[in-house]
Amino acid sequence: MLVRELVAAGITICAVTDHDTTAAIEAVTQLAAPHGIRVIPGIEITAVLNDEDVHMLGYGFDPAEPVLVAFLERQRADRRRRLDEMSARLDVVGAPVDLETEIASHRQGGGKALGRPLLAAALVRAGHVDSVSEAFERYLGRGRPAFIARQGALPAEVVTLVHDAGGLASIAHPVKLKRNAIIEPLVDAGLDGIEVFHPDHDFNAVLHYRQRAQRLGVLATGGSDFHGRESGRTNAMGKVTLPRDAFLRIDERLRS
Repeated sequence: MLVRELVAAGITICAVTDHDTTAAIEAVTQLAAPHGIRVIPGIEITAVLNDEDVHMLGYGFDPAEPVLVAFLERQRADRRRRLDEMSARLDVVGAPVDLETEIASHRQGGGKALGRPLLAAALVRAGHVDSVSEAFERYLGRGRPAFIARQGALPAEVVTLVHDAGGLASIAHPVKLKRNAIIEPLVDAGLDGIEVFHPDHDFNAVLHYRQRAQRLGVLATGGSDFHGRESGRTNAMGKVTLPRDAFLRIDERLRS
């Protein structure tokens, strides 16, 4: 499905940045090759700072690097731990879901890591809410009855992990993060880029973060953050892309 979307949108270079897993990279690379689409290894790793998620992007690394592989296995195990605890809380508040069935169905659909969207969709199917957004607002968002905090590595540790696997590290969608104060310390820790182009970044945000990236001497990264047409997110495939000059700077770094 993803490759069909890429072809329809006229994309010629992409990175698959699933959360905490590289499972789709090989398949997408093989399926995209006949269409002349170059696939750069990518990932979105969930780091944790002061009990809040910080999404970190990795590009051009070796997906088979042993330390990275072991780290991602721990990340996925914590995702399952978190789902189990949130499911138990949903039982307590009178909104039970069949977690095992949902996970089995999820795995049949591909290699994506488990996360709160799975529980949100389950709440919709069980009739407890009318939409994924309502599921987060009533049960799964921070401060809601079923919310459980994540456990994970610090953002600076993720930067080192990506570097050790031969890749470049960027902080994801800083407008959504709303923690600009952490960017410069991460640059000091080796951060390679800031995600400038994103569906949630309006003109002013793009201008702000592009100027910040230039001032700090780091790369401008970006993409559509496509999660599928039924995800409830903005479908920006082919609409939000990385400008050619920004990509060429990234490509030069990757090739060097």
